[in-house]
Amino acid sequence: MRRALEELKERAFSDIAAARRRDDFLAVKTRYLGRRGLLTELLRSLKDAAPEERPALGKLSNDIKEAIARRIDEILSAIEETSKSEARVRERIDVTLPGRGVRYGTLHPVTQVMDEICHIFSLLGFSVAEGPEVELDYYNFEALNIPKDHPARDMQDTFYIADEIVLRTHTSPVQIRTMEKQKPPVRILSPGKVYRPDSDVSHTPMFHQVEGLLVDTNVTFGDLKGVLTFFSRKMFGEDTNLRFRPSFFPFTEPSAEVDIRCVMCKGSGCRLCKQTGWLEILGSGMVDPELYKVVGYDPEKVSGFAFGLGVERIALLKYGISDIRLFFENDKRFLDQF
Repeated sequence: MRRALEELKERAFSDIAAARRRDDFLAVKTRYLGRRGLLTELLRSLKDAAPEERPALGKLSNDIKEAIARRIDEILSAIEETSKSEARVRERIDVTLPGRGVRYGTLHPVTQVMDEICHIFSLLGFSVAEGPEVELDYYNFEALNIPKDHPARDMQDTFYIADEIVLRTHTSPVQIRTMEKQKPPVRILSPGKVYRPDSDVSHTPMFHQVEGLLVDTNVTFGDLKGVLTFFSRKMFGEDTNLRFRPSFFPFTEPSAEVDIRCVMCKGSGCRLCKQTGWLEILGSGMVDPELYKVVGYDPEKVSGFAFGLGVERIALLKYGISDIRLFFENDKRFLDQF
């Protein structure tokens, strides 16, 4: 029994010496010291030894087991340390290399233009008001003088969520909600997303609007013209020429659409302006007195004007872009230009 234990020890150390990889050493440890290893099998015959020899044989087997395990653990520790050292060498940072530049993101061109629009009107004392994008039919239409059977509903097709709930088709509902809570004077902008089921080179199902409202005493159409002239020249240049054309909107009377001299041909006529020399940029008008009755204002004491513009359209004209869909395709080559 003693000789068998000594021979097992010699074979184990011989196998350890022949091993090269981590897995090889683990295999040697399992082969000799595992639950079904050679040393375990050999110890099963310990019961056949003479009783007086068993303590010495038991101590010898424990010493052999510890010696084998200790030797393998030492080698595995050395392998682990070597591996870490090699990894540190591979992964070390060369401080002499040039640094990697960090590219900063920029605001989307639509966001840039919306911010610029809001800034220009803020110079005239307008503040920003916000409202829900999922809106009641009452605020989106009826409170704005557009009842159920009004033909103006066809002007802006609508995404209906339920019979009386819609995705807002304009940001004008914010004006009604604000006037319900605030007495005159009111001077607000309502920027945000709006939704209409339309899609082509100049329309998208979701787009952005900025609408403005000013209500006070003795507000005239001349004030409206002055505000919009100031805005247009700040946005497109001090030499920008404007014209106001009569139009129709259910919630303003009188109403006007505002054109500017074509930014491409300067009025001589081109494809962009359809040879007219003019480009439409927004709609406007004096607030219809019927709206004052809805919110509890006295139409005999107050007057005001409203206007609305599409942010994408302003961006198209400002940057000379021909297709509105470019704003939403997320082509980095396009966005990097802004």
